[in-house]
Amino acid sequence: MSDGPALTRYAYVGPPAIRDRERGEPGVVIASGDDLERWLSAHPEAAGEGATYVVDLQGRLRLAARRSEHIDCAGGQAVLAAGEISIARAADRRVVVREVSNQSTGYCPDPDCWPAVAAALTAAGLAAPTAFTRAFVFRRCPACAQINLVKDDWFFCAACDAELPRAWNFAESAAQTMS
Repeated sequence: MSDGPALTRYAYVGPPAIRDRERGEPGVVIASGDDLERWLSAHPEAAGEGATYVVDLQGRLRLAARRSEHIDCAGGQAVLAAGEISIARAADRRVVVREVSNQSTGYCPDPDCWPAVAAALTAAGLAAPTAFTRAFVFRRCPACAQINLVKDDWFFCAACDAELPRAWNFAESAAQTMS
C-alpha cells in the first residue's frame, strides 16, 4: 500500500496476557462479495451481533466472530486498522455496512485510520460509509501508562487524573508510519 497518504501501522498495545496466550484462528480475508457470502454462511450470528475486523498490512479486510480478539483476527501481526463492524442485508439482498468503528483496545487505533478501512471495504466490494459511524479516541497516560478511552473530549487519565495528550501517543513504542 504505497499509493495515497501515509498510513499508520498499529502494533498490539493491549494486555500482555492476551498477546502471549495461544493464538486463536486468524480472521478470514474478505477480498470479494463471494468471500463475504462464504464468511456470512459460516457465521450467521454476525447479522445480529456484528463482527471483529482488522485491516492487515496488505490493506485487506479480515473478519472474525464478534467475540474474537483483534490480535487473533490479525494473526498476531500489526494492522492498519481494527474495530467492530455491523453488516446487514438490504431489501435487494445486497450486503451493506450498517456500522463500523475503530473500537479495539488491543490496537487502540486513532480515528485517522479511516482511509485504510474505507479502502479495504471498497476493495471487498462493500459500499463504505463516509466515516466511522462511531469513532473512539484512545490515549496512553504519560504518568501511569494506563490506556484510556477519551469520552466527551475529557483528556484526563481515569486512573491517576493526569492530563492526556491531544495527539495519538502510542507511536513511540507501538507504531510506525508507512508510506
